[in-house]
Amino acid sequence: MSKLSPKSPVQLAVAAALSLTTLGAAAQSSVNVYGLIDLSVANAKAPGGESKTTMDSGKMTTSYYGFGGKEDLGGGLAAQFRIEGFFQADTGTEGRFTGDATWARTSSVGLSHANYGSLNFGRNSTQLFISTLSFNALGDSFGYSPSIRHYFTSNTVSGDTGWNDSIFYSSPSFGGFRFGVATALETGSASTDGENWGLNLSYASGPLSAALVYQDVKKDGATAAVDNTTTTQLNGAYDFGVAKAYLQYGTVENDTTGNEFDIVGAGVRVPFGAGAAVAQYGQIDAKNTADRKTFTAGYIHALSKRSELYAVYMKDKVDGLSSGRAYAVGVRHKF
Repeated sequence: MSKLSPKSPVQLAVAAALSLTTLGAAAQSSVNVYGLIDLSVANAKAPGGESKTTMDSGKMTTSYYGFGGKEDLGGGLAAQFRIEGFFQADTGTEGRFTGDATWARTSSVGLSHANYGSLNFGRNSTQLFISTLSFNALGDSFGYSPSIRHYFTSNTVSGDTGWNDSIFYSSPSFGGFRFGVATALETGSASTDGENWGLNLSYASGPLSAALVYQDVKKDGATAAVDNTTTTQLNGAYDFGVAKAYLQYGTVENDTTGNEFDIVGAGVRVPFGAGAAVAQYGQIDAKNTADRKTFTAGYIHALSKRSELYAVYMKDKVDGLSSGRAYAVGVRHKF
């Protein structure tokens, strides 16, 4: 039998999860192991770039694994934790990119109560990211969702999709309404470092859902200073039964560079056979830099509740550059 290195955080987490699962019944607690693997083959050309064929990990949903647990403390109160990391399934490399933290997706512990909501401390996904992925037809696809690409990979919003050193409160539902408040505390020594703040108000009842999000970023990253940006986003969705429609409008103000962005998006998801046809359009109108227009259409076919095949086409146009485009087919499996 081979020996595992005690220094590996992944191996330590697996051992801890298995130990907690064994003790779960006596402590009225539960621990779950879960994740997702997404691999695809694509022929893609970035705006202004050259065409190439590649195998990609996590273009439809970033591949990840996680451990989560909850302990019933009585009286409706529960303690909870989540530790989640990304990986690149095509190479077996940890993280979304070289140098990414082991638990970059989530690393949090907190308390929850059915009547009072939940409070989590650590590294938490931002409310802006959650709202953006929830109100577009391509979800959290960094490879093909115009919404995700325009907010998080187009030099508009600063900061990551998750905040380190953060405190996140999420309310219970009040007749379909919920609200949340988040902050990321200042910990750096640089004079440019500050605090982040996020607020969100959402509504969901029957076929209608909507959300308003505000985010102010001043906290520097782990290794470098980031631009100070303020983002406001308004979202809406309506499920007609035969199709679900999505709308987004957002503004981003970069106080560091003086640039401003208007970001709009519209999409539709149509159930079809064992899956759904999806389409999403997005546009960036920039004050001082190039505008961008992106359109994606595809089909997601469910093989089971956990396994899907997908095929997508994306056209991506940045003013002043030759048009980009991508064709891709892939498989996505949840565990």
